[in-house]
Formats: sequence, C-alpha cells, structure tokens
Amino acid sequence: MGRAFEYRKARKLKRWGMMAKTFTRIGKDIAIAVKNGGVDPHTNARLRAAIQNAKTANMPKENIERAIKKASSKDEKEYKEIVYEGYGPHKVAIIIETATDNPTRTVANIRNYLTKCGGSLGTTGSLDFLFERRCIFKIHKDESIHVEDLELAGIDSGVEEVELEENNTIILGGKFESYNLIQKFIEEQHYQIISSEFERIPLTTKQISQEQEEDLQKLFSKLEEDEDVQNYFHNSN
Repeated sequence: MGRAFEYRKARKLKRWGMMAKTFTRIGKDIAIAVKNGGVDPHTNARLRAAIQNAKTANMPKENIERAIKKASSKDEKEYKEIVYEGYGPHKVAIIIETATDNPTRTVANIRNYLTKCGGSLGTTGSLDFLFERRCIFKIHKDESIHVEDLELAGIDSGVEEVELEENNTIILGGKFESYNLIQKFIEEQHYQIISSEFERIPLTTKQISQEQEEDLQKLFSKLEEDEDVQNYFHNSN
C-alpha cells in the first residue's frame, strides 16, 4: 500500500468529536461552499461534497437545507478558512485548519493551546513543506466494481491509489489538485460517493514514546473541543 494509506491507518487522529460538533463543522463547510459557489449543488461541486459528507454523518435533511438557506442570506456571517502551523509538545509538527468568523479569537486560542502544551505557533508556510496535501474519496463497492479495473480507469483523472476497505468501501486517493477531476470521474461512472475530504500526509514521521503521546493527546483534546478547528494533522508516529 502507499505511504498515504499506511499513515492514515496509523495516525492518532480523532475525526470530528461529539455529534453536535460534527454538525457544526459540516455546517461551516456548507456555508463556505455556498458563499463561494452558490446554492445549487448541481453546479457547485464543493457543495455537493459537503452535502454528501453531511448525509454520511447522519445529519438530518432539514438541517442540511437550513444550513444552505442560512448561508445564502446576506446577513449570515462570513467564515474565513485559515491554516495555522506550529509545533506541539516534543517538537511534533502540526497543521491546524480552521473556519472562523473571528480570526483574532481563533489565533489567540490556537497560540494558547500550543503554548500551554509546550509547543509554539509558527509562521505561515513554515511547516507546510513537511506535508503532502491529498484528496480522498470513499465510494460504495457494489458487485459491478472491480478494484483493478477501477484503478486503471481512474489514472487519467488523477487517481493514484485505490484501496478496498471493510464494509464494501473503496478509498480513492490523489493529489490535492486532482480533486475536481476525480470527483467528476466518480460521478460520471455513477459510483455512490460516501464521503470526500482533504488530508495532509507527513513526508516523514517523528517517533515518540507513550509518555510523549499522552502529552500530545492533551493538545489534541483542546483542538477537538474548539469549534473553530475543522481539522488538524501532525507528523508523530
């Protein structure tokens, strides 16, 4: 298997938190998608993806429709997507993706979390080179799909990795820039998309002890509780 898939299996990352926070974060994804591309999912690929992720998280249909309607209002707050880079405890590199209506509050919180846990906030671009950004799609495998054929058919659309998981799920991975092409390929083949997302895969990983891992988890818990934080990635192993 490729490095991206091996890292994904091994990484210690709790995706989303409690259900309420999940809906809040997906709601922000929908709001940003609507602001950038409009309310029609047929012409807004990012909104289509956000809606599918919402369905996968069992977000009620009325909640999705309410989020789209709210985002299209002129009075609705604007969320800015801001990425922070820094070091956690024991010099573990970490990238934190946020969506916020108050950057001053968000950066203060992020700096505080890192500092209290023995880390530090870096400047933009200081650690980005340590990670490779990739797009990930999960699709449902039915009897008509053969993994080898799918892998060959998807090459021209940027599909670089294909992995069959349990529960009849197939993961397709590619470069960040290939997201739209891969999404189009999947939709044209009429495959059922379960979810899609972006990941940052570390080019190298840092070995840490069990005790150091506990220090890291304290930082991760703070990040997971912050509603401005959409996701985070690190290079510990």
